[in-house]
Amino acid sequence: MLDYEFERKALGDNLIAGVDEVGRGPLAGPVVTACVIMPLEDLIQGVNDSKKLTEKTRERLSTEILEKAIAVKIAVVDEKVIDEINILNATKKAMKECIDCISVKPDCVLIDAVKLDVDVPTVSIIKGDAKSYSIACASIVAKVYRDNLMKEYAKIYPEYDFEGNKGYGTKKHIDALKKYGATPIHRRTFIKNFVDVD
Repeated sequence: MLDYEFERKALGDNLIAGVDEVGRGPLAGPVVTACVIMPLEDLIQGVNDSKKLTEKTRERLSTEILEKAIAVKIAVVDEKVIDEINILNATKKAMKECIDCISVKPDCVLIDAVKLDVDVPTVSIIKGDAKSYSIACASIVAKVYRDNLMKEYAKIYPEYDFEGNKGYGTKKHIDALKKYGATPIHRRTFIKNFVDVD
């Protein structure tokens, strides 16, 4: 269970947002970011880095986070933009959109690893999703949202096992890529070692 040590250090009891991304490494699908402002007087038990949680636990916690949050904004940047501007810039674009467009303006934003130029104070925390309650909440929301997107894509492109690999480069995914070629949601800059891309 994470407490909110970084939140206390940031700005006491003011409105503090956590921002995180999911999907920097996959061969297919978008990168998704979430910006979440949580009430800190009533912490949700079990919140942690989304990668350390089971799918079932993530889904339960995401629902609770969305119910309790003061404000939430999710941003999605698709594979075409990732190919155009690279994954780091696409991640920053999505994070900036989250912060700029969230319905309640935070006093400070805690961000997992990335440094951003936005109009509110930010603190970049390495491995922030494992250290900050607010960032961990954002990581859970972003992960569940992106996983559900990939499950929908799996219905359209069943050969690639997107419901299982979420777009990451598993053997089954790469074998399908070599056999069937790229789908419209594949990142051309990520798959050029496996298939010819135009």
